[in-house]
Amino acid sequence: MKEKLLLGYDIGSSSIKASLINAVTGEVFISASSPDREMKIESPQAGWAEQHPETWWQHVVSATKKMLANITVNINEFEIEGIGISYQMHGLVLVDKDYQVLRPSIIWCDSRAVEIGNKAFEELGAEYCMNNCLNSPGNFTASKLKWVKENQPELYSKIYKIMLPGDFIAMKLTGKIYTTVSGLSEGIFWNFREKTISEEILKYYGIDKELLPEIVPTFGLQGVLSSKAAEELGLYPGIPVTYRAGDQPNNALSLHVLKPGEIAATAGTSGVIYGVTDKNISDSDGRVNTFAHVNYSEKQPNAGVLLCINGTGIQYSWIKQNFMDSSLSYNDLNALAGEVSHGADGLLCYPYGNGAERSLKNKEINGHFSGINFNIHGRGHLIRAAQEGIVFSFRYGLDVMKSIGMEFKVVKAGFSNLFQSAVFTEAFVNTCNVELEIYNTDGSQGAARGAGIGTGYYANEDDAFNGLKVINKMQPESTLVEKYERIYSGWKSGLENLLNQ
Repeated sequence: MKEKLLLGYDIGSSSIKASLINAVTGEVFISASSPDREMKIESPQAGWAEQHPETWWQHVVSATKKMLANITVNINEFEIEGIGISYQMHGLVLVDKDYQVLRPSIIWCDSRAVEIGNKAFEELGAEYCMNNCLNSPGNFTASKLKWVKENQPELYSKIYKIMLPGDFIAMKLTGKIYTTVSGLSEGIFWNFREKTISEEILKYYGIDKELLPEIVPTFGLQGVLSSKAAEELGLYPGIPVTYRAGDQPNNALSLHVLKPGEIAATAGTSGVIYGVTDKNISDSDGRVNTFAHVNYSEKQPNAGVLLCINGTGIQYSWIKQNFMDSSLSYNDLNALAGEVSHGADGLLCYPYGNGAERSLKNKEINGHFSGINFNIHGRGHLIRAAQEGIVFSFRYGLDVMKSIGMEFKVVKAGFSNLFQSAVFTEAFVNTCNVELEIYNTDGSQGAARGAGIGTGYYANEDDAFNGLKVINKMQPESTLVEKYERIYSGWKSGLENLLNQ
């Protein structure tokens, strides 16, 4: 009997990861990623961030072939039941009628459309935006498309369909162009009150509704692997594509965060706290954002309230590349941070060097280190201050989430990126005063489980989480809570000074 497997892709801005999991046990069968070093984010002008969609596809192919090359059994001895896709949110991909990409994708951390979104928020009105879209149009996909319309009209006239990054990868896999309600909501194209595409946003921006792809369910048949894609990947054609979701809703899925009150976190290129609610919660200042969750439906309108900090892993990578010995791994850096006392002997870091920050009302204050003492501060201090600064930016945003009615005591995260650092997790638990559960999962595994739900392989959602295990639990310690509260208080005062400059 052939072994039943599920394939998941995680389309990040740093790398692409592919995982095959055993559909019965939920255990990882094989996984691989590409490239070996972070993908480059192009910045033609200050505040811009672009990647070419075909580069993502090249690394999907590369990761798949690397994964298959390490399988010891013949491909005919297993059967892939379904394919799922997780992807970097808010990006804009444009294709013509021949499905050819018209320009590099304007990705999630690009700031060029901030003023367009701010103007839309003012002219449409806060009441309309918050009651219907649960967000300001902000720097999201609809505003980015408006930027193209205003600044590249000739190119705009050639657009056949607009897509999110995951829609593009699904197109490459199946030859079909679709999107989801969850995807439309992250682009601020969805009206939560009317439960339909936001005609008002389209009308205001002068966007033809025909540019939006047809909607398919987040879980369910979205096409099958084409012969062309199968040949490129080294797989067999006809495998159903049955799930797609943005990376943060998918991260929540991978951690079995599906019910109101449950909270997920991640600290990859960006850092995110994502909490599920069944209420239409919004922040009038747009510091946190609300999107349709993976299990959103008309009868069960679950949404995810998302706090994003742009400069987490990308800041850590920047420090590693520019200030550290090239032989040092991230684990080595974490060890160096562990040799330094709490608070990094007065060195403070503000991790805001990756574009406009939603939690700071879309201000772009850049990254800062404060309090450098040439006599005492070394590499370890730099690393510890960076990790603590990221944690403090999380705490700043969590306080915003609490102010709009979110409640939580336990945060779940996968054992990856900064959550592999003992310094980071200790600081996170005690600064935010929450319990933390670390699980043996990642985005690509979550996408594979989503594919299993989408194919109907699992009788219910809970069955999809066989093999998901807690590998560490941490609780706040009163003495550390007090210590970090003092350090955070000084950090917050510094942030307020930066915001007032």
